[in-house]
Amino acid sequence: MSETSPEKSANIHTNDPFGSLLGYAPGGIAIYSSDYDSADEREFPDDAAYRSYLGDEYMGYKWQCVEFARRYLYLNHGLVFTDVGMAYEIFSLRFLRQVVNDALLPLQAYANGSRKRPEPGALLIWDEGGEFERTGHVAIITEVLSDRIRIAEQNVIHSRLPRGQQWTRELMMTVDASGGHTLHDTFTDTDILGWMIQTADPAHSLAQPVPPPALLTIRSARLPEHGQFAQPWLNEADPLEGAFVAAMGGQQLTSGDPYRYYTLSESAQHELIRATNEVHLMYLHATDRVLKDDRLLQNFNIPRLLWPRLRLSWQNRRHQTITGRLDFCLDARGLKSYEYNADSASCHAETGAILARWVAAGGLHTGTDPGRGLKNALTDCWKHRNHAPLVHILQDHDSEETYHARFMQSALASAGIRTKTVYGTEGLHWDSRGRLLDDDDQQILSVWKTWAWESVLEQLREDADGREVAPPIRTGYPGDTVRLIDVLLRPEVLVYEPLWTAIPSNKAILPVLWELFPKHRYLLDADYHLTPELASEGYAKKPIGGRCGDNVTLIGTDELDATAGKFGAQEHIYQQLWCLPQVGDNYLQICTFTVGGHYGGCCLRSDPTRIITGDSDIAPLRILSDEAFLKDGA
Repeated sequence: MSETSPEKSANIHTNDPFGSLLGYAPGGIAIYSSDYDSADEREFPDDAAYRSYLGDEYMGYKWQCVEFARRYLYLNHGLVFTDVGMAYEIFSLRFLRQVVNDALLPLQAYANGSRKRPEPGALLIWDEGGEFERTGHVAIITEVLSDRIRIAEQNVIHSRLPRGQQWTRELMMTVDASGGHTLHDTFTDTDILGWMIQTADPAHSLAQPVPPPALLTIRSARLPEHGQFAQPWLNEADPLEGAFVAAMGGQQLTSGDPYRYYTLSESAQHELIRATNEVHLMYLHATDRVLKDDRLLQNFNIPRLLWPRLRLSWQNRRHQTITGRLDFCLDARGLKSYEYNADSASCHAETGAILARWVAAGGLHTGTDPGRGLKNALTDCWKHRNHAPLVHILQDHDSEETYHARFMQSALASAGIRTKTVYGTEGLHWDSRGRLLDDDDQQILSVWKTWAWESVLEQLREDADGREVAPPIRTGYPGDTVRLIDVLLRPEVLVYEPLWTAIPSNKAILPVLWELFPKHRYLLDADYHLTPELASEGYAKKPIGGRCGDNVTLIGTDELDATAGKFGAQEHIYQQLWCLPQVGDNYLQICTFTVGGHYGGCCLRSDPTRIITGDSDIAPLRILSDEAFLKDGA
């Protein structure tokens, strides 16, 4: 280490408090102090205040090492890596996103000691442990000299850099007889994993790691029974909890054993985080492909008169989403994505609120809650979205939608946003100037909806007679009843989720994904027709606009399972059969939430049949350390 580099441990206080400018890395990228003990609670009153954004692009938590690395790549190269739970997890990523067009570019990882020489601009990654206990660390390599490198980073030093110095530390580098390059940290208790470079050349690079099969299973567990749920455990006076009790027909979480819960390993959770962030971006890439190709778009059964609005929505609001839900199969075979409910996902209320009440009532102290940060993430997301001062919550007359809407309403309230709930379109009307108003004569300008865009499309198909040149929206005639399409397709109404999310939510995107990313570890083969390969391996037949598991048929050597519903007349796609794992009497599906395009938490759904439907249970889920998980299953 150079004598001019003011090395300071993250645990040593300095006179440069949290957020102080310490200096600049190449490209004028600011380096800030991350001495959290000196953070001003008035400036940073909650979790959301610590989140760093550049425009709509999330950088990370102020002013951690991950935030700096992502900001450096973003400003100097127009690239970002996906969100991670801990810095060391970056070493398992294998792509970067090009911000201007959402293209996925290959990212190679090289072990410390590799014959691949480090390069300026490369990411340098540390494992968890020692000075970087639990989190690991990431820095940017700024210079490569003959016997050392220079790096820029946050969350190691907290004092100002010397004038003109654009690096925080120097690390010694040795080269062995075989040409292997080894970097040596200034700390004696850390482990440098290696460096990462954006290139398509895989020479000397590491394969993407895969967790051991034993850590990808789901285990069943049971609380000691002391009559905890024989008495009320939810507060029915609370609007959300009261609505949940009404929907469930009593103080119960599931239709089965009230003391049953399930566990995942920490490695499985990390794999879910990686998969969620990566699959979300693959869906964006596929959506872009569909909206540029009429031949593909016609497979989605969306009225052609809506295509221009779809494309405008994608162009103007590509990153203006709130939340969606990905459905996964997780077991020893690996992790596979079934589909993406990007439009009007459910299960948030149970994951972000109700399950924590079950844990408290049951006296469960094992593991951590994978949904504990969901509401905070939603709150932060709303703070960084466009909307009017009043957001109208549009929901159907449905008990599940009621508690789901109330959970979102609580996130909006935490963000300081006023809301008003509208059931159906009751009370909505036009004034004499043609403005759309609620029953308090407040103008409808921003909407969050529980309705799926498919409901709008159904109404549009009924109302459009084939000769329409534009959506048949009613505007401003007091005698007319306001319909759903009159609200959600009204140009001046800002709707969440945006119209373009009807594309990734449609099962017709699954064959596009498989064509773009063939044999990807998280995807299943899919086609618009029953191919010989799918027929021989087994397949799931799914309606393209279906929801809640309706009208799905699973075919192996014969029919394994099937559901009824209202989507039987729709076009279908065929997806490779990949059945859910059965644990005890139930089949289990893992669902992860995206919030603002990033992983926001996960939950578990269970059903005695192989197909998860709207009536399937949401069961308690806990995350255990790998050591505890393996010990628990021994």
